[in-house]
Amino acid sequence: MDNNFLETIELVKEQKAHEAQLSSLLWGTVEVRERQGRKYIYLHKRIDGVARTVYVSEYSEELFSQIQYNNVKIKEIKRRLRSINKLLKDRKYTVDDLTDAVRLNIDFAKRNLVDTIYKQAVLEGVAVTFLDTETIVEGGKINGVSADDIQKINNLKHAWQFVLEEGVITSKSDYQILCLINRLVEEGFYYNAGKLRNVPVYIGGTKWKPELPIESVFIEQLRDILQEPDVYERAIDALLFVTRRQLFIDGNKRTSVIFANHILISNGAGLIVIPEEMVSEYKKLLIVYYETNQPEEIKQFLYNKCLTKFKYVKQN
Repeated sequence: MDNNFLETIELVKEQKAHEAQLSSLLWGTVEVRERQGRKYIYLHKRIDGVARTVYVSEYSEELFSQIQYNNVKIKEIKRRLRSINKLLKDRKYTVDDLTDAVRLNIDFAKRNLVDTIYKQAVLEGVAVTFLDTETIVEGGKINGVSADDIQKINNLKHAWQFVLEEGVITSKSDYQILCLINRLVEEGFYYNAGKLRNVPVYIGGTKWKPELPIESVFIEQLRDILQEPDVYERAIDALLFVTRRQLFIDGNKRTSVIFANHILISNGAGLIVIPEEMVSEYKKLLIVYYETNQPEEIKQFLYNKCLTKFKYVKQN
């Protein structure tokens, strides 16, 4: 797994945060105009090379001072942005243009983020309500929920934020992305999060035990799955493969669902989430799938009951 990729994504996230500040802060050359004995503040600045003049508000000392302070801060932000842009250029980082379908899919995923995280938490047996999940995702304080469960929710939030970054959503769905998702899902729980497990695992409800994964074999098997031309077949096959093989020490179901969604969203194809009321049925089907390696029934379940399809799909 390439740490350079994760460092690059962190730079992109910082870049986006600074660009958002440029858009949200009041800054520019201040002009105070007087009309009929009253003062008004206007700002002059260049945005994307275009000179603009914008009306701000009626004059006040507090607002005038705030803009002056912002102007100092903006210089620091622009300086850091130039540094980030140079680092990204040195890393040969580029972002392919997102299609309208992918942008709409990202927006859809963001609008449903709390609900998606809540449903994934239920699938893992995390003892939270939807309102608990919403509070945690929004950074609020909450009582009556264990520290571990709070971290699991925050880890899911971070994994989804990672996947929805433009630089990540335009990257190939591959072994590297999969491992990075697991690293974020299991952050703070296992020192080897994001790495293939090297110890046996036991699955509740069945005597079946998955073999230890061999990296070279697994990468080849995953590559074959990801060559499937139908995006829905590809996403569901990848989800089930990662889940059954239990590739990581923990968090395989969470990791596999988010990875499948990376495949779908990067193609503007939709979203796949296990509904809260169908968790029990899904787990029963998983046990059957674990023991028989016959995926037909659980694939139909995922396709018919867990998948939200988008009409327009541009497949990669």
